[in-house]
Amino acid sequence: MSLSFLRPRRAVASEAGTEFSPIAVEARTEAPPPGIDPDTSKTWLRRALPILAAHRVIFGISLGLSFVGLVFQVMIPNLLNHAISNSIEAHTVPLAHYVWWIVGLGVAAGISGYIARLFLYETAYDIEYDLRTIIYEHLTKMSFGFYDRVQSGQLISRANSDIRSVQMYLTFGPLILVQCSMAIVAFGFMLSINVPLAFVAMATMPLVYWAGLRMRNAMFPISWIIQARLADVATIVDENVNGVRVVKSFAAEETQLRALADAAKRLEWGYVKDADLRSRFAPLVQNLPQAGLALVLLFGGWMVIHGTLGIGAILAFNSYLMMLQAPFMMLGMLIMMGQRAAASAERIYEILDEQPTVIDAPDAIDLLDCQGDIRFSHVDFAYDPEAERLVLADVDLHIAPGETVAIVGRTGSGKSTVARLLTRFYDVRHGSVEIDGHDVRTLSQASLRANVGVVLDEPFLFSVSVRDNIAYGRPSATDADIERAARAAGAHEFISHLADGYDTVVGERGYTLSGGQRQRIAIARTLLVNPPIMVLDDATSAIDVQVEQAIHAGLREHMVGRTTVIIAHRLSTISLADRVVLLDSQRVVADGTHAELLASTPLYAEVLAQAAEFEAGHDGESDAGIPDVLHVAEAASGAVR
Repeated sequence: MSLSFLRPRRAVASEAGTEFSPIAVEARTEAPPPGIDPDTSKTWLRRALPILAAHRVIFGISLGLSFVGLVFQVMIPNLLNHAISNSIEAHTVPLAHYVWWIVGLGVAAGISGYIARLFLYETAYDIEYDLRTIIYEHLTKMSFGFYDRVQSGQLISRANSDIRSVQMYLTFGPLILVQCSMAIVAFGFMLSINVPLAFVAMATMPLVYWAGLRMRNAMFPISWIIQARLADVATIVDENVNGVRVVKSFAAEETQLRALADAAKRLEWGYVKDADLRSRFAPLVQNLPQAGLALVLLFGGWMVIHGTLGIGAILAFNSYLMMLQAPFMMLGMLIMMGQRAAASAERIYEILDEQPTVIDAPDAIDLLDCQGDIRFSHVDFAYDPEAERLVLADVDLHIAPGETVAIVGRTGSGKSTVARLLTRFYDVRHGSVEIDGHDVRTLSQASLRANVGVVLDEPFLFSVSVRDNIAYGRPSATDADIERAARAAGAHEFISHLADGYDTVVGERGYTLSGGQRQRIAIARTLLVNPPIMVLDDATSAIDVQVEQAIHAGLREHMVGRTTVIIAHRLSTISLADRVVLLDSQRVVADGTHAELLASTPLYAEVLAQAAEFEAGHDGESDAGIPDVLHVAEAASGAVR
């Protein structure tokens, strides 16, 4: 079988006028709006204004039509006043005249309300889409250190329930304010009817404002607690769903249920406290306008009895005050929504205000036609920037183009860290990592990672077909290319026996497949991209030894002319390497061929023996080949005795 499509690419870093083109397909969706204002000194609402501004036309039309509809509604009680005075009492105007006016205004209000609601909901969903896109785009830019310390459940909660709270307030908050503006319009009509009675009707409004202010101040901290505890519940659920195999294997369902019950109980306390605050203040906000109705009946009735006011005016005032009840009921809801949105916005801003630590330099260049020359120069590194203990200390390592090097060491010696620094998942604390003489910090991340393919020991598969998983890094690959990559990775045979072959959809994270099958698909995924530098991080640890030998045969063929770094825990994997680098105590302690290290470095033989012993007791797929592995370990140990 020809593997010519797997031959590595060659070249140099980009020069002026040359642009790197990533393999991934271009986005087909519209770009998000400018995003959240980065000025942290502004209020949360002012920071969110750019998103509203992106939809200002349709949103403005919606609010404008809502206001027009309200004006039409407010005009109806005034017409009722004139109808009673001019048609029923004085008989100067035909009653049908006012009837048709009221019907016309009702129809106009209904039409404007329909269009306003339609545009409002469209704006709401657009804002929700924008917020999700902004957050997801920001998350894709965040460095690995961010994900090392942030719980996924917290991120999921902020990207769902918190976004919904902010979206509801940004869109329906202005609508409620427009509804509340009915009070101003109604007050204007009341003034036109009778000035003293208008002020009597609005006498309770200062108390409404005071109650709303107290309600807002009391609800903000509770709203923050509710959103935080919602995220805690989401975290527990997310971890239990993703770790369901661990939970069940330890029969820990009751323990997890108690943990979820405790989190739900804390959330319940927040909701009960929120309900308690609303039950205290909402009735005041909603029912104080009814006190104004009693005052209107008292003073207005006295004026009617003494002949200074018509009955129609009393009915009009009554209608206006009844109209004001709904806006003031919504005012209480607006206060509640505002406090919850403020708490949610602050939680969202916590994510958006955090900047990635690994970013492209302003003058970053693209790595084109990579030769594969790798050099670590006096590298110091720790995952925690503040940690005193280093994971790698003063590491020097050179890998020539086309060379295959195995990195060996005890658990925790920093083997996988070497791969993560090579792909610039993290930045070194001191020293430099270079490819083709270029410090990786001077290269664009997209071009760097397009030239360095990594197969991890715990491969992640998406819940799509096997074909799509293999073609993830090269969506335009043909079926023939996908099959050739699968054959080279030793995956074609078992894929062919799946229910739908390459079209079989794997379960979440690929757990419907065995660990070895997932690793083979991950190897095929990297081979299809055809990187000039390949890193195998214990990539065959879950694969049967006999199958591994067949995979090694294919790997040897396409490793020719390609720089390959093998993070080796398994003894048989070392046979692929031209030379071996031994890590211990955060440093390179030996470098040479397998035979040279066996003869000169007792620690190397000890590491091999420990690896063989571990493999003999923990081979998950088959025991085939274990006697051979033990024989190698014994021979390695004997060579230094």
